[in-house]
Amino acid sequence: MFACNVKLSTKYDYLSDKFKAGYKWLAETDIKALADGAYPILGDDVIANVQSYTTSPAETRKFEAHDKYFDIQFMVTGQEFFGVCHREGLKLCEAKPDNDVYFFEEPEFSGQVLLREGDLIVVEPEEAHKPRCAVGAPAQVKKVVVKVKI
Repeated sequence: MFACNVKLSTKYDYLSDKFKAGYKWLAETDIKALADGAYPILGDDVIANVQSYTTSPAETRKFEAHDKYFDIQFMVTGQEFFGVCHREGLKLCEAKPDNDVYFFEEPEFSGQVLLREGDLIVVEPEEAHKPRCAVGAPAQVKKVVVKVKI
């Protein structure tokens, strides 16, 4: 799945070499066999972060966004709800610029996507997202977040 405002469809090249390298790595790598951790794909420009965790109730999660990187979030095993909304107008509640992550208060309106095994979603810096939300009861998942530098 890929979703964005039409203005962003021409601002960014979602099929640039950096994105293609990330998609190729996801398609050709035996991620289930990898340990959690960071895997450089194209130096600091494209990095895969393999994560295993237990999802949690959506009300315990926060929306987040990044300034320097896109996220390609890819579900390896399990499923989760993934909150999405426009970043503009959100109220910042915590900033960690050294880690390129900014957390926001819950917006009045947002949507969610169900990510199942094999699904991916691309999130640009203008969008906030709320990952790791349980579908029903909390459950174990394995996911890769490919960071693509702007």
